Amino acid sequence: MLAMAVKQLAAAGVSDSARDARKLFAYASGVDASRVTLILSEDVTEEVATRFDALIARRAQFEPVSHLIGTRDFYGRSFQVTKDVLDPRPETETLIEVALRDPFERVLDLGTGSGCILVTLLAENPKATGIGGDASSAALTIASCNAQRHGVQARVRFVQSDWMAAIRDPFDLIVANPPYIAADEMDDLQPEVCLHEPRIALTDEADGLTAYNKIIAGAPDYLTPGGRLIVEIGATQAEAVSEMMRDAELQQIRVIPDLDHRDRVVEARKP
Repeated sequence: MLAMAVKQLAAAGVSDSARDARKLFAYASGVDASRVTLILSEDVTEEVATRFDALIARRAQFEPVSHLIGTRDFYGRSFQVTKDVLDPRPETETLIEVALRDPFERVLDLGTGSGCILVTLLAENPKATGIGGDASSAALTIASCNAQRHGVQARVRFVQSDWMAAIRDPFDLIVANPPYIAADEMDDLQPEVCLHEPRIALTDEADGLTAYNKIIAGAPDYLTPGGRLIVEIGATQAEAVSEMMRDAELQQIRVIPDLDHRDRVVEARKP
């Protein structure tokens, strides 16, 4: 069954077909993916076979594995995801690493989505509190579930907000992973992304810089003296975002690459 599924996914053009088939077989069988090898010699029940076939058929249509199993790992934790939120991505862990380099007590996560950034920061810093804002009520529901999933619900509040529109409090850390893909780049994305993830979380339908203009222009009003603004960026946007930060009179601007040596995060401080 597993071998046939790998062939089916490969024929459909799914990359990493063997890995995906094993994950989905584990999920259909109700076991951890690390235990698949141990159960391969066992008989497969009709219920498991039916469930597995359905999952493979959906994956062959490029539905993300995370949507099929309902979770995605990020910074060592498992987060609930749906079609209403952007999948947590390994490169975003660069933002987490940068944020954790200095202490913080109050953090604001703009465009929180699944809540993976905010929940991770609060889980890693047990003394901190935070607010997550998002324009999507469906995303806020997922973020709230993830806060409960990782035991930080007492230290977090989620609000429906178009960037800073509903934010009132000061923070010593503001983070954001806004939609930064230009409209004319959308057709170049993998089908898993452009067909199954929320378009509003991917692109501003313009040049990919619209959200940065709003976030950076408003950040000084919500940062305490010495507070930090940290944003994830596309690989070609470091210069433009840094210039916006200079125009907003932020200081100590730094561009940090990800593990693939691509510009990934820009950090700045309020004087």
